[in-house]
Amino acid sequence: MTHEDLSFTLGTELESGPGRHGRTGVIHTPHGDIATPAFIPVATKATVKTLTPEQIRQTGAQAILSNAYHLYLQPGEDIVDEAGGVAAFENWHGPTYTDSGGFQVMSQGVGFQKTLTMEAAAGNSHFSRKKSNLARVDEDGVDFTSFIDGSRHRFTPEISMQIQHQLGADIIFAFDELTTLMDTRDYQDDSVERTRRWAGRCLDEHDRLTIERASKPRQSLWGVIQGAQYEDLRRQATKGLLELSDEAEAQGRRGFGGFGIGGALEKENLGTIVGWVCDELPREKPRHLLGISEPDDLFTAIEAGADTFDCVAPTRLGRRGGVYTLDGRLNLSGAKFKRDFTGVDEEFGGYVSENYSRAYLHHLLRAKEFLAGTLCTIHNVEFMVRLVDNIRASIVSGDFEAYRDEFLGRYYANKR
Repeated sequence: MTHEDLSFTLGTELESGPGRHGRTGVIHTPHGDIATPAFIPVATKATVKTLTPEQIRQTGAQAILSNAYHLYLQPGEDIVDEAGGVAAFENWHGPTYTDSGGFQVMSQGVGFQKTLTMEAAAGNSHFSRKKSNLARVDEDGVDFTSFIDGSRHRFTPEISMQIQHQLGADIIFAFDELTTLMDTRDYQDDSVERTRRWAGRCLDEHDRLTIERASKPRQSLWGVIQGAQYEDLRRQATKGLLELSDEAEAQGRRGFGGFGIGGALEKENLGTIVGWVCDELPREKPRHLLGISEPDDLFTAIEAGADTFDCVAPTRLGRRGGVYTLDGRLNLSGAKFKRDFTGVDEEFGGYVSENYSRAYLHHLLRAKEFLAGTLCTIHNVEFMVRLVDNIRASIVSGDFEAYRDEFLGRYYANKR
């Protein structure tokens, strides 16, 4: 293992325009490189559900993202640290991410979704926070209840950093407050400033722990940009984190190695919001968009400037029999696949399509065999990884728009 800092090499850029910052690049980590744009499968509890690390590698995935909240609760960050870090613990031995736990602490505890419509929120701006006392936010941090056994816990920026340092991922995220579209503008204002203050505390604790754990591989701390659907707040949040990072570097400390884009947003505003943020971000820093995986969203976000993405959708969908194809999504548990002996997507190819029929996968799903989830998940992860690889290649070749229009026109043809 090396003890080098993470770095980013910029590659080919799309022709620039308002809110248009798409590019290729390479993120260099102590455990290997990530060619971007890249789709990052989610290994929530140090495992991509139903897959071995060897199977994940065979999909072409370059890195995986694990969840600090879940690994803190079980088995405990101290055990992962003793094992040599999350990569060694799960036998991945490649680049790894961990999120801060902020999303899970608040969404698991309070029970609201990441994206909520303004219509649902009308006249009920704090419904989600009044609905349950399982998570409570104050200036110092968040008190929450474990979904496993009901025990009480507390996360602060410092605790999140301590947990993530023990988990040992190459890329870690600052502790932030998740808001929803149900929250009022005043609350969003306060939350953006609280997240900025928490980010400063994360930088301080990250610096302290990096010195204290100097024998461990270097970890890169990324700030998380909130601000919901408000342009001024998104830009304010971005500038605030950049100021904190610059101040740290001026003091001879390490600033943010990259930035995560998270929080409440509506699908139709995805590209616009990512564009606002990337307008403000420096070109030399990588950007990770949290929780996005639908094909049209990937094209939109990449064009706007996002470099990497994570989402549980491909694996969750696969365990239920849903699969991606070039002609859209299918559910192989449907009766029409009972005697369909073609591959899942023979034109796309890949391990599953080349070796198993839709009829066989239908049988496994109906028989509730665990292999069904494994095979459908392999296919979906490979599909998403290769899609983003193809987008990367289209940027390099100068054919991004043509590839986007061709792919999406076919994928969504049956929905029009």
